[in-house]
Amino acid sequence: MTQIGYFLSCEQFGPKELVDQAKRAQDAGFEALWISDHFHPWNDEQGQSPFVWSVIGALSEATSLPVSTAVTCPTIRIHPAIIAQAAATAAVQLQGRFVLGVGSGEALNEHILGDPWPSAGVRLQMLERPSRSSASCTRAAR
Repeated sequence: MTQIGYFLSCEQFGPKELVDQAKRAQDAGFEALWISDHFHPWNDEQGQSPFVWSVIGALSEATSLPVSTAVTCPTIRIHPAIIAQAAATAAVQLQGRFVLGVGSGEALNEHILGDPWPSAGVRLQMLERPSRSSASCTRAAR
């Protein structure tokens, strides 16, 4: 079955505007929400980057739609254990309507600590273990 969702761009809008967009998307008949998770916007004109996990908490109270991160990098910017805890909390708040989307990260908007930035292959290897751990926590939270 095809599902039509609405993408909430954290790089372009602040937290209150994102929640308002989600409400309007639900009212317009969209069936799901996807929300980006980056520390820095893609370019200077966008200028936003709210902490996605706070916005997800607000979305859980504002709409009845499923929410997916598109995508979170659980390896470098935020420790995998923190992502697992955040995902488990979101799964409880959203009563099973949460999907953790993960990716290997992009230096442009994830490289914030000044540490060496690993190659794509290394980042993909780093992604394997946190993905399994987060999946376990999310299943346990249901």
